[in-house]
Amino acid sequence: MKSGTSLVLVATATSLSLTHAHPHSNQHRHSHTPRATSTDWFYAFQAPSLAQIDPTPVAAAASTVTSVVYATITVSAEPQSSVPRGYHGSDMATFPTGTGASAAYPTASSNCSVTLKPSQVNATQSAGPTAMAPAIPALPSTFRGVNLGGWLILEKWMDSDCFEGTDAVDQWTFDQTDRAFAKLKQHWATYITEDDIKAIAGLGLNAVRIPIGYWAYDTFGSGYITGADAYLEKAIGWCRTAGIKVLVDCHGSPGSQNGFDNSGHSGNVAWQDKAQSNGTTNMQKSISVLKTMARKYGAQEYADVVFGLELVNEPISWQQNNFETTKSWAQEAYAAIRAVATNKDLQIIMHDGFMGPSQWLDANATIVGNTTTLSNSTAPAPFAIDTHLYQNQMSADSSLTQDQHIAKACNWTSSALLPASSNLPVYIGEFSAQTNICANPDGSTVAGSTCYIDGCQCSTNVDMQYWNGPLKTATRKFIEAELDAFERSAKGWFMWNYKGPGAWGVSNLVKAV
Repeated sequence: MKSGTSLVLVATATSLSLTHAHPHSNQHRHSHTPRATSTDWFYAFQAPSLAQIDPTPVAAAASTVTSVVYATITVSAEPQSSVPRGYHGSDMATFPTGTGASAAYPTASSNCSVTLKPSQVNATQSAGPTAMAPAIPALPSTFRGVNLGGWLILEKWMDSDCFEGTDAVDQWTFDQTDRAFAKLKQHWATYITEDDIKAIAGLGLNAVRIPIGYWAYDTFGSGYITGADAYLEKAIGWCRTAGIKVLVDCHGSPGSQNGFDNSGHSGNVAWQDKAQSNGTTNMQKSISVLKTMARKYGAQEYADVVFGLELVNEPISWQQNNFETTKSWAQEAYAAIRAVATNKDLQIIMHDGFMGPSQWLDANATIVGNTTTLSNSTAPAPFAIDTHLYQNQMSADSSLTQDQHIAKACNWTSSALLPASSNLPVYIGEFSAQTNICANPDGSTVAGSTCYIDGCQCSTNVDMQYWNGPLKTATRKFIEAELDAFERSAKGWFMWNYKGPGAWGVSNLVKAV
């Protein structure tokens, strides 16, 4: 990709691979009705960040940037029962800085016009010969980021090299193997470096979400190998230098909150177990660890770089976990963290438990009250929700064409996110480019992983270096649709993951452009 252009992978990622399925079993329970109309999607890219979407059609401010690229993408979103149709391409145009691009954006209830305009103007730029340079806010209005997963918590499907020669399946079993500590130190020191943070900043991204396990701060004798927090500290320093904001994510919790390997210990879910030999429950241990984390990362000296602390990642809301118990715990954890964090603007973030942000409105009302909106406030909302939106985790998704995947992503603004009037900010803490589709030479797509005509390629069984134009284009359109929905209806987004196999790795995507 060309340096100085923001997140070009979104508009021009031309060599993607989707050869690995994410192992998370996300069980979203949302209604996704595809749009029956054709929509033009407009994207603007400007260094150092994506152009913001302004719902008021006003003229874009001029600056010394020479041009802004707008991508117009026509998407034919057909009902799922219709014959699959392909895309008609992406018409790229370069408009002089100072112009806006407007388009009708159909919603469930009405049509409205939006204007894309260049986002924050750098201090070295001006809106005119006599204009004063606007102040750069301490926090971005929208967080656009990537996860640093697979680093401080091992996941075998992402970190296969670490697991070679062992029978380990997760962090817990890996930590019991020979030379585990030496291997971990090598992994921690090399998997993510300062050069990676610089590269992330170079993409025009402004934030990272960094998963870490509770055992890095544990005083209960967890049995895990400790030491990962020292590398989180390094990363925070690198991010401060690069101008990247950090969301510290407690990705693995005592007892395992979901039984996935991303919790550190796959298998049994014991996070909500009430009986513990020492009289302390796992949920109480979670709060104790979070208080330790909040005393550090919620201190005023971290306020310039750490904007949020995530309480728990992907707690399931079925089988061993009760959703109402999770919500009550989140309120207790919020109060405990708020009491010890000296940075009173620290945002405390909770994963939605795969239930959707709307199921957290009552808990949010208890925490922050029933204020109508925080959109005009310069201070961050005290509490926010993280939701993860994948289209490769449920069997029904494998029956969708790419048009239908696009339509589903478009509909997230109403089906999976919250209206702008809500005072509960929503982050998409994880999403990916992965869909299970095959692309035909004429640009049409079919669901699944089987081709029926010559020249067809499937995303799950063709290495990314051999992808042809139709498959690249279909994948790119899907990413664009996702980001369009997020830009309209979320406080921020974090793609999973910076490094990973195939198209799961953003670093792979940009190298292939």
